[in-house]
Amino acid sequence: MKRTALTGLFLTAALLGSPVFAADDLCGGNIKTLENAVVSSNTNFSADSKAELQKTVDAAKVAQKNGDEKKCIAITTKELTELKNIGSGSEGAK
Repeated sequence: MKRTALTGLFLTAALLGSPVFAADDLCGGNIKTLENAVVSSNTNFSADSKAELQKTVDAAKVAQKNGDEKKCIAITTKELTELKNIGSGSEGAK
């Protein structure tokens, strides 16, 4: 319960901050949010989950570097949605 609550609080704060980035750079804002999740969730995610999250961040950065904003946004938005679902407790109570 505690882990889920902490994850939920973090993701809620991160997602509420996302509109700030929307006007300028949604791709960059989403990447930053995911990077913060990697750094801030040492106790909340397994090593495998963190590695998968980092791979997503890396893939989004490659798309951004190549100028493919739509792909970057698609990658990051999908991951943020999955993280939000985890934070909502949809993975089951422990």
